[in-house]
Amino acid sequence: MDTKEYIANYIKETVKIAEGLPQDQIEKAVDILRKVRGDKGRLFILGVGGSAANASHAVNDFRKIGGIETYAPTDNVSELTARTNDEGWDTTFTEWLKISHINSKDAVMVLSVGGGNDHASPNIVAALKLAKEEGAGVISIVSRDGGYSKQVSDACVLVPVIDESRITPHAEGFQGIVWHLLVNAI
Repeated sequence: MDTKEYIANYIKETVKIAEGLPQDQIEKAVDILRKVRGDKGRLFILGVGGSAANASHAVNDFRKIGGIETYAPTDNVSELTARTNDEGWDTTFTEWLKISHINSKDAVMVLSVGGGNDHASPNIVAALKLAKEEGAGVISIVSRDGGYSKQVSDACVLVPVIDESRITPHAEGFQGIVWHLLVNAI
């Protein structure tokens, strides 16, 4: 495929994905975020890899534009790497959430390509189990089959898979589209 054809194909896939986003789940996410803001709760955004970078950007938007106290554990690389070294990767987010005293006024937002499972993103899976135990709301923006995040989310925006070879770029790109939509809708 030449460059021109690739670009046209990628844009067509992007349009098809946008048209396939679950608007009912986006509306549920808006309701959860409005409740968090109204209750003066906090939003904790979890992501690894490229999704961690997206989490950092989303923290700014939810704080500055959305008016919600928002944090991402991956923004503190010193704590993240100390916890990874001393306690292991699987508990990096749960221990951070425990220190933050996560509670029922709060919500966790997961940005992930696969949503976590037994083999990938075990720290997200563990954090979601803790969030549910504490009664926090759970929002996820994920792709593939949604993984564990989809199973436990109160609102799951599942980014449709159009082409297996471009799951990650579309999933991570649509994380930005969806969180910007949410920030401006609340």
